Amino acid sequence: EFPHLVVISVHDLDGAPATLPGATDYDAFLAAAPATFDWQPPADEWDAIALNYTSGTTGDPKGVVYHYRGAYLNAVSNILEWDMPKHPVYLWTLPLFHCNGWCFAWTVAARAGVNVCLRKFDPKTVFDLIRAEGVTHYCGAPIVQSALANAPAELRAGITHTVRTMVAGAAPAPAVIAKMKEIGFELTHVYGLTEVYGPAAVCARQAAWDALEDEERALLNARQGVRYHLQAGVSVRDPETMLEVPADEQTVGEIMFRGNICMKGYLKNERATEDAFAGGWFHTGDLGVMTPDGYIRIKDRSKDIIISGGENISSIEVEDALYRHPSVAAVAVVAMPDPKWGETPCAFVELKPGCSATAEEIIAHCKLLLPGFKVPRAVRFGELPKTSTGKIQKFELRAAVGATSAIDLSGPAADPSKSA
Repeated sequence: EFPHLVVISVHDLDGAPATLPGATDYDAFLAAAPATFDWQPPADEWDAIALNYTSGTTGDPKGVVYHYRGAYLNAVSNILEWDMPKHPVYLWTLPLFHCNGWCFAWTVAARAGVNVCLRKFDPKTVFDLIRAEGVTHYCGAPIVQSALANAPAELRAGITHTVRTMVAGAAPAPAVIAKMKEIGFELTHVYGLTEVYGPAAVCARQAAWDALEDEERALLNARQGVRYHLQAGVSVRDPETMLEVPADEQTVGEIMFRGNICMKGYLKNERATEDAFAGGWFHTGDLGVMTPDGYIRIKDRSKDIIISGGENISSIEVEDALYRHPSVAAVAVVAMPDPKWGETPCAFVELKPGCSATAEEIIAHCKLLLPGFKVPRAVRFGELPKTSTGKIQKFELRAAVGATSAIDLSGPAADPSKSA
């Protein structure tokens, strides 16, 4: 027997939703609310406010428990980062279910703003809404930002106000930053993960960067940055000794967070929670370095390092080189078994609409930017497998290449989810 349900009818879809016996329509539910509703604050700020699940990019999602204090502090940090004025108009290109929308549902409410929601992402719809609704802010994965930056000029025309946007998941490519700037979009690079409520570090821009060339400025913007405003700390540490690594941009350690904007724990998984907070810091699993000016830069996730002939290859470094190819929309690099070297880089490439490239062209491009041992030995074309939030599911790609020791470079382009 079902409990009493509040039904939210979706009126913009074809066909009315089925009516459940005993259910209350959401609009009727709101209308019946007493005008003098006695709101009760949470009994304890450390009580759970939400349950989120990790994105599943590893194939093993875990329940992440958020508390009121962390959600509040991250929502306020969002306001501080954007100097967000009252009455913003926020476009939901980022799903509300992903890290509670990076806490922006609470951020927008705190500034008495307007939420503009999307049924699905489409560049034309986004630009139409920015013009029609006066959208001032939005967040999006790299693939969303790339799609908007590379949309036809006629779709991007006519936007006369500044739009502020955040990107996380990968560093924005120089070409994307330049195109965003052309149409009045100010892009902020943030870094985080589900366990720290979304953004927990920000690549804080410096005024001196404006005088730099696009490529040099993009390299600085590509860093994961410094701690978010109300987070206590972000550090790069040796996971064995828990000592902070030197700020020399060379010594690799694990990126860690601590403070109030860290999860309460993993749902019904005490062992995983204890491991995650070993030594009093939250362990991200991301490998990085600290720069002399105090910014962190990701080198790779520990499981994404490719070891070829005893040499470590950062998949992120190879992906950055691939993103500089004008035809590339999205890319993922994983380790492919090799009988001689143990592992070699394999690139999965999704091309921009209307563009073409061959494996040989992609490899030649990489040879201009990378040492020979880091150049992909194999390239596959097709749509990349992604989560609902736009993150590329590398575990599927690893599974695709794990059954073979070589990939035919000269073969036709294939769907990476179906061939190896």
